Amino acid sequence: MLKAKDIMTQNVITVKPDTTIEELARTLMRDQISGTPVVDDKGKLVGIVTENDLISKNSRLHIPTILRLFDAYIPLGTSKLETDIKRMTANTVKDICSKEVITIDSETSLEYIATLITERKIHLLPVLKEGKLVGIIGKKDLIKGFSGETS
Repeated sequence: MLKAKDIMTQNVITVKPDTTIEELARTLMRDQISGTPVVDDKGKLVGIVTENDLISKNSRLHIPTILRLFDAYIPLGTSKLETDIKRMTANTVKDICSKEVITIDSETSLEYIATLITERKIHLLPVLKEGKLVGIIGKKDLIKGFSGETS
């Protein structure tokens, strides 16, 4: 049975939280990757950033709906507005990356990985061993594993 360690990409390209949005875009294009883990100075995983995060930074701002009740105006969805404004004005990776990262260990089965990626709509799955980043699995890695090609 194939495991994460058999299909993961081991030479993981990472970025730091203070990496600029422009540097991130250049890294994704240069290395032809769809995203990357965000690590601190000690190499600890602190987030993950994908093409979708970069694209959503440039998406349209959604103005909240206003509810009028008697003579008061009540904005609905203002917390999302605040989040959207922060995202759109972001200058660094720490402002757009996902900080709640789902990870697996190197012994996780291929079937579990496929289920996790499908059910949780995950694009990239960092692989940790004893708390340290040792690899990453994307959809192409899974397909390679299904086809019998391993790293």
